[in-house]
Amino acid sequence: MSAVPILAFFNNKGGVGKTSLVYHIAHMCAILDIRVLAADLDPQSNLTSAFLPDEELEDLWNEKTDYTTLYKCVHPLIKGTGDVDTPAPYHIDDNIFLLPGDLQLSGFEDQLSESWPKCNDGDERAFRVTSAFWRLLQQSASDNNVQLILMDLGPNLGALNRVALISADYVVMPLAPDLFSLQGLKNLGPTLKRWNTQWKERSPRADDMDFEVPLGDISPLGYVIMQHSERLKRPTKAYAQWAEQVPALYREYVLQQAHVQDDLSPSADEYCLSFIKHFRTLMPLAQEARKPIFLLKAADGVLGGHNKYVQAAYDLFKSFTEKLLRVIGLQPSEMIQQSLFSEGKGK
Repeated sequence: MSAVPILAFFNNKGGVGKTSLVYHIAHMCAILDIRVLAADLDPQSNLTSAFLPDEELEDLWNEKTDYTTLYKCVHPLIKGTGDVDTPAPYHIDDNIFLLPGDLQLSGFEDQLSESWPKCNDGDERAFRVTSAFWRLLQQSASDNNVQLILMDLGPNLGALNRVALISADYVVMPLAPDLFSLQGLKNLGPTLKRWNTQWKERSPRADDMDFEVPLGDISPLGYVIMQHSERLKRPTKAYAQWAEQVPALYREYVLQQAHVQDDLSPSADEYCLSFIKHFRTLMPLAQEARKPIFLLKAADGVLGGHNKYVQAAYDLFKSFTEKLLRVIGLQPSEMIQQSLFSEGKGK
């Protein structure tokens, strides 16, 4: 089975707009004719609730539907009755599939913690547990002809995120320009390096087993500065001061470069993938309509001057998503040169 690339969005600080970012990128990938699987590995399941209304969530979590959550897929492993179940993701539209999260997923954390050191001993069950997420994501992607897996994670450095991140090929770090995000970078970079090294020591012990495990070659793609306030089209002074520190800290703690240029600004930094505005006035409308900001229409309450912000959101996310796809090596079948609005589809 040829592995489908997995792109994780992660920061051990919460409240930086990570889930919203994954949701919007999934929809933009769909517009660009890239089939994606959105996987909600955060037990809080915010990505799932962005895609599905409450009544569908209730049926899903009460097992009144044939769709599977990530927890249901790993439940046989938790109970010791078998391996991972075949996933049955939601078909959101022609190009978007969703593997929903589940509040019960946090109950898998203890087994993940116990299995990690046992992989050193070549324990087969430990490898099945540790590789469970990667294997079920790859199975789901293969079954549905998916080209890219987008992974949303909770804001912590626990055992669940450890096995999720060794399953990822790439990681993007959404940041808020504040002290807490900068401190988070200092913790996150060395932790990723340590997990990667530990998995490289363990994974060869699974070579003779009858299932595959992830390589653990996670590649940091860069960072996104989220929710920065603006005045006269420039970040406000306080936020700008924090943002200016990000390039050096990212290089030192995430890339672990020996010599870091201290005066590099985010706008000139190749690892700054984008600045994403909050679009505060449009977010409530998008949540109510259950669609991304850039697909809002007049029927959703977008009137007058708001149209220009919808167009700006479309252009911003299109440019950002195309950049991600190029770096990963996925080229849309035909890059869209005009927005939906210039084609008359957004009115």
